[in-house]
Amino acid sequence: MPNSKISPKVRLHGLDHLRAFAIGFVFIYHYGRIFYAPETLTDIGKFGWTGVDLFFVLSGYLIASNLFAEISTQGINLRVFFTKRTFRIIPAYLVILLLYFFFPSFREREALAPLWKYFTFTQNIGLDVRYQGTFSHAWSLCVEEQFYLVFPLLMLILFHFKLVNKIFLPLLLLFLSGFIFRLYNWIHFVSPSIASGHIVVSWYKWIYYLTICRLDGLIIGVMIAAIFSFKPVFRSKIEPYGNRLLASSFLVLAASYYVCDDEQSFSASIFGFPIVSLGYGLMVLGAISRDSILYNLKSAVTQKIADLSFAIYLSHKIVLHLCQEHSVYFIAEKDSWQMFAICVLASITAAYILNMLIEKPFLKVRNMILRRIGK
Repeated sequence: MPNSKISPKVRLHGLDHLRAFAIGFVFIYHYGRIFYAPETLTDIGKFGWTGVDLFFVLSGYLIASNLFAEISTQGINLRVFFTKRTFRIIPAYLVILLLYFFFPSFREREALAPLWKYFTFTQNIGLDVRYQGTFSHAWSLCVEEQFYLVFPLLMLILFHFKLVNKIFLPLLLLFLSGFIFRLYNWIHFVSPSIASGHIVVSWYKWIYYLTICRLDGLIIGVMIAAIFSFKPVFRSKIEPYGNRLLASSFLVLAASYYVCDDEQSFSASIFGFPIVSLGYGLMVLGAISRDSILYNLKSAVTQKIADLSFAIYLSHKIVLHLCQEHSVYFIAEKDSWQMFAICVLASITAAYILNMLIEKPFLKVRNMILRRIGK
């Protein structure tokens, strides 16, 4: 989940709004799903799990845009790419992981997965939330890191053979393969568990958390970046329709809401994720189109929340757990709106501290390293 800046001179305000919306949607979903919450908030956040899919689309677009820009000027430098990823993701991630490890009272569920799975970003593989539910939201980081381990290597091969602008075919094939993998896993692993009553566990393990089944958003984000980078004619035709694209995204997401009403159903498992990702892809297209409302709307609030979104995502379950565990000190009921407001403020404060003490210093170190290796 990289920073929403494409370059030091250009900030896409539309993407700030989407990042702020995505973290807010995920926050509400987890609050209502895992912790005590007002019933209305739980109803509002029912579809909030899709905020992660929006993050995937945003990540795919931003990372690929930067990579494509570098390809057009100086080729692919894997050392630079992985240096950027390492210093952007690892420091804050390790701080949260160590807090979970050394302070069991911070854990929102019973236990962590084995530490080596977090260190290798493989925690999402075979994840059973009944026994390893703490820091389960790291699964999305695992999906991203696994994808970004392979994606630049694919680009390196295409660059070597001067086929970078032909990236659309492998992306399309990878996107379509998701249907095949989800169908296979449904037939062989999820469906047989229905009779035993373990469908939820099997569904999360074989459909929801598994990388090969959750690449839809990342692929759509990369496709958008490829269109804007390699197909200027298409870009010029798309950009004037930013507001229509935003309207279309709401229609597609409304359809996906009904498809995914029962998340563990066959139709939601096979078709739900790509429809959700397509809806958010249209939203991102609208947000980066110069004539759209989101592109031209500036907000210091959403910009700040966007900057803190990764820190909020990492730390929010710890904060929510601690706030509710010590609700007596706040003189507020756990399922009250007052407690929700306290949790929101506490989560933003914790994220700000994490951003100031860990993220920003390490980004400065990253920039020093990049200058030394010629970036």
